[in-house]
Amino acid sequence: MEALERAGLAVNYNKRKATLSKDLPGKVFIWDETLRDGEQTPGVALTVDEKIEIAKMLDEIGTAIIAVGFPAVSQEERRAVATIAREGLSNAKVAAPARAVISDIEACIQADVEEVPIFIATSDFRLKYQLQMSREQVLDRLQECIEFGKDHGLIIDYIAEDSTRSDMDFLCQAYRTAIDAGADKICIADTVGFARPEVMRYIIREIKNRLWTESKYKIPMAVHCHDDFGLATANTLAAVEEGVTYPHVCVNAYGERAGNAAFEEVVMALEELYHIDTGIETEMIYKLATLVERHFVVPIPLHKAITGDNAFTHSSGIHSHGQLTHSMTYEPISPLRVGRKRSFHLGKFVGRHFVEYLLKMGGIRATPEQVREITERVKKTHEELKKQQSLDSFDEIKKKLKELRTGVSEREFWAIVFDVI
Repeated sequence: MEALERAGLAVNYNKRKATLSKDLPGKVFIWDETLRDGEQTPGVALTVDEKIEIAKMLDEIGTAIIAVGFPAVSQEERRAVATIAREGLSNAKVAAPARAVISDIEACIQADVEEVPIFIATSDFRLKYQLQMSREQVLDRLQECIEFGKDHGLIIDYIAEDSTRSDMDFLCQAYRTAIDAGADKICIADTVGFARPEVMRYIIREIKNRLWTESKYKIPMAVHCHDDFGLATANTLAAVEEGVTYPHVCVNAYGERAGNAAFEEVVMALEELYHIDTGIETEMIYKLATLVERHFVVPIPLHKAITGDNAFTHSSGIHSHGQLTHSMTYEPISPLRVGRKRSFHLGKFVGRHFVEYLLKMGGIRATPEQVREITERVKKTHEELKKQQSLDSFDEIKKKLKELRTGVSEREFWAIVFDVI
């Protein structure tokens, strides 16, 4: 792209100062939640060996923080977290979350993690219906737990659950309480994926205006976005534009409900569109994505940005011809940048130029009439194949994919209940 710009052949508005925020950081630190929030994808349950393999690759690729599990969930989960923590990762800090409950933090201590993000909600809705606590009780609990964690030598972060639906005065009061108690980072959480990018910008500006007026409250900020409206990546980037330096991501956008901000999307957008250093070896992204896909047993959508099978596949004759003249014609980046290869789809949209190219590569000469006939026959063959395609086969594949999702059925649940009671 740089060469095209220098030649005056392409305009990159992403580099225009008028399009860039003055608060854009020069570097961000990727905080990966694949082994924690990502594992909450319905049907997913990773083995210790699978977690270790994913953690090692996340470490190798340059991830700054890896949340490897939730020790308070079970003894088995605590052992898994401890095993990863004791592996001795080269680059990443090993983190594990805790509710604002002392026993949760003790479980993290027993698991030997370096960093503990403590979470408790700040929206009045969650306080009333879920936690059944007053604001004062939340602040007291938050202070107690952060101080306990710091007394035990941990890096402590505070994640304000449901930040984007919280009263701003109380949200900032909770952040001040956390920082006064020793929190090292604070996190804005769009827990139900409800914010628009401009709303995310507004919330972060307000937090900065209210907290950064006193220097002791100017600590690093993180952001945790869910994808309920398909805005997780957009909201994460909006947060970085306002100075957030610890974006939370999950490989392949896995996670609770509709998932989280996608590792590959956030990293490549920051690297290529904002020119921000993420510390990630981007050439390993596809290798990481396919490893996680295999262990999660949740297929990457064909049309998924960056890592989907179709992301660098060209079908249209116009597009294929363009790609044969210059790789940047219909691709924003080289597939090699993320460990991919370009491919072309032979079907009803194939063009004469691509057929000529394939014949040339095969060392075969053909007249213009032969090229046209080959092109038409390829199109017709694809259309005939489509007519023969069985929707029953598609439905059967979808059924088998659902069967791969592990979990306890209602019948099995009640069998357990009646066996216990």
